[in-house]
Amino acid sequence: MSSWFDSLKKTRSRFSSAWKELFSSPRLDLATVEELTDLLITADVPLRLVEELSRKLEQAASRHEAPTDAFRRVLIQALGKAPVLDWASLPLPAALLLVGINGSGKTTTAAKLARLAQQAGRKPLLGAADTFRAAGAHQLKIWADKIHCDAVVGATGGDAAAVAYDAIDAAIARRCDTVIVDTAGRMHTREPLMRELQKVHLAMGKRLPGAPHHTWVVLDAMLGQNAVIQARQFNEMTPLTGAVITKLDGSSKAGFLFAIRQELDIPIYFVGLGEGEEDLAPFEPESFVDALLQLDEAS
Repeated sequence: MSSWFDSLKKTRSRFSSAWKELFSSPRLDLATVEELTDLLITADVPLRLVEELSRKLEQAASRHEAPTDAFRRVLIQALGKAPVLDWASLPLPAALLLVGINGSGKTTTAAKLARLAQQAGRKPLLGAADTFRAAGAHQLKIWADKIHCDAVVGATGGDAAAVAYDAIDAAIARRCDTVIVDTAGRMHTREPLMRELQKVHLAMGKRLPGAPHHTWVVLDAMLGQNAVIQARQFNEMTPLTGAVITKLDGSSKAGFLFAIRQELDIPIYFVGLGEGEEDLAPFEPESFVDALLQLDEAS
């Protein structure tokens, strides 16, 4: 599996030399706080959050804390405590719904989640509710065959809500205990397509009361702050329980992860650290911050 340190290389490279210079100071002062907040903006951390972090850093400066210790503590606090998905505690069957725009990595994420479910001793089924693109459903079926996982694939142009319903129905019949439904990518600005997600959500609940038990938005880390705007729109249509971040290793804007937690108040469950099958990792705020600040090169 790719490391956190390697995956944040592009974001860190934008200001790694500045980190070293600032952190060489014996204690935090107001001039250093100003430089640190400028670097946060460079990393695509939203301005409102930067201002809040700046106030906390100024408080730390008054206590004469070391810059590294203060900055690390403030950033980790901003991310909040990461949730741990306990597969064993999920209902039987459990249903997960993935949403997001085109190209965000939903289909690959669905397959990687199914693999994680298998490793946790569960029997997953993939539901290909992407009925807009034949290629999308075909890709998910290829993944299902590769990891030896059941799948339900909808016909191109068919009713996505019906596919989601059928996926849960098939999972119950085949004694699968985890249903992961992949949906078609849609622009968050296209209201008719967004409303279709509501139908998918309702159809899942109709077949299995309480479903979907999790609705996660899959976000492309290379989009930075634009990904936050997308997540907000999806949250209005289908209330989100969390986020999955993909392509972190290709992004220089990893600071937007702070906005996911602070502005949307939804947790980040998983992060894609690379392209391999095993590179979908549980989100770890401490590891993320340490890699961002170049504090643990050996990790």
